[in-house]
Amino acid sequence: MLNRRILRVKAFKILYSYVSSGSTSIMSAEKDLLLSCEKCRDLYLLMLNLARALRNAEGDSIAARRNKFLPTEEDINPNMKFFGNLFVETLDNNMDFVKICEKKGLLWKEHDIFVRRLLKSVSSKEYFMKYMESPERSMADDCGVFIRIYENELEDNDELQQILEDASLYWVDDLGYVLGYVIKTLKGLRKGETFSVPPLFQSDSESAKSSEGIEDDKAYVLKLLDYAMANYDRLFKMIASSTANWDSDRLVSTDAALIILGLSEAAVFPQIPVKVTINEYVEISKYYSTSNSRIFVNGLLDRLIQKGLEDGSIVKSGKGLL
Repeated sequence: MLNRRILRVKAFKILYSYVSSGSTSIMSAEKDLLLSCEKCRDLYLLMLNLARALRNAEGDSIAARRNKFLPTEEDINPNMKFFGNLFVETLDNNMDFVKICEKKGLLWKEHDIFVRRLLKSVSSKEYFMKYMESPERSMADDCGVFIRIYENELEDNDELQQILEDASLYWVDDLGYVLGYVIKTLKGLRKGETFSVPPLFQSDSESAKSSEGIEDDKAYVLKLLDYAMANYDRLFKMIASSTANWDSDRLVSTDAALIILGLSEAAVFPQIPVKVTINEYVEISKYYSTSNSRIFVNGLLDRLIQKGLEDGSIVKSGKGLL
């Protein structure tokens, strides 16, 4: 499930947190990193399970309308299309998914007010009304309405953000990635793919296992973090000495952590192209550092990697790696 981009982000956050706190325990850092990865998949499962919660809230609403003192014809014979959504039925029938959600408490029972409010909001949207009015009953159609829900209703939802922040500090920045993966899951089902709980790391997927040259992502991110922590002081001094016009105390600590991770990746993984490494950490700097960091990280990381290639401390061999 987790790709290299988000693994780099998680390694950066752990490195930055540990350096900022003065901790040098690599073992504890590794434990926190793997927990952060696991929590990301938990959030994915929780957000998938929101579909079941919305369906259940729709069922409660249908029952309440039928039990009104003076129900209308529509109350007695409601539109059952959303309640019978085939995507939600797929989740219901996947025992691995249901059991892991129950075991880990990835449920929405404590947030039924949020779920009902979300359902009310979704029900008022034009795309939802068109879905309910359409006579089509298919997996593609049923996945389609949930794609719209996950695309439009959740990432900027302040109430949801507060729920997630209260539930886990690890979930603060993972929602965007998780929603993207939920939508990817829905699009796969819409094309006829089957659903299964994904492995934690992308390299553990069946498609990755069948491809030659795919490295183990867990080993990659642990090795990256270990090297960066063990060599942090040395690499920081290298950065400081390369910025003669800057007092080392003025170096933005997030920039330093990103450059150190980039240098670590370049040194430890000879098969990863230099351009890929630089581009990845420049992209991360856009979200987690200052407005000027992109230029600073790009220029200094490029210069220090080139210096390492010249003095032999960084070795790349093979076409397209330099």
